[in-house]
Amino acid sequence: MKIASKVVMVVLLLWTMGMLVWGVAGFFEYFSGITPFIHLQNSAYPEAVQFVHWLLITLTGGTFVLGYFLKWKWTPLVMVMLFSNLAVLCTIQTFDFMSQQWSYTAYSSEIVLYVLLSAFLLFSSFSKSHFKHRV
Repeated sequence: MKIASKVVMVVLLLWTMGMLVWGVAGFFEYFSGITPFIHLQNSAYPEAVQFVHWLLITLTGGTFVLGYFLKWKWTPLVMVMLFSNLAVLCTIQTFDFMSQQWSYTAYSSEIVLYVLLSAFLLFSSFSKSHFKHRV
């Protein structure tokens, strides 16, 4: 189980590094209008929703990456808060602006992922030992 927990933590770290890069690139395109490597803005979303989208992605990526390396004890709780905010945003994007039918599957998968990652960060012994938090 310890190996599986380490794998989950490393995958989460890599995923959040990707989120941080994606969020910064999204903000770059949002503010400059210059496409960084691929077009990242979704024309179906209003500007305010797009801004919150990039803000939450950047904050989530940056929080976990910094929290992981600094072993910040509040990382798991802050990540649960950010995951819940991402889940609300995902709900709004899916049900108010959905443009493709497969979005329901993506939505369901994303919500389940947030719940599982939150449980892992809060309750796994590996997370508790790494971040020195108590729940």
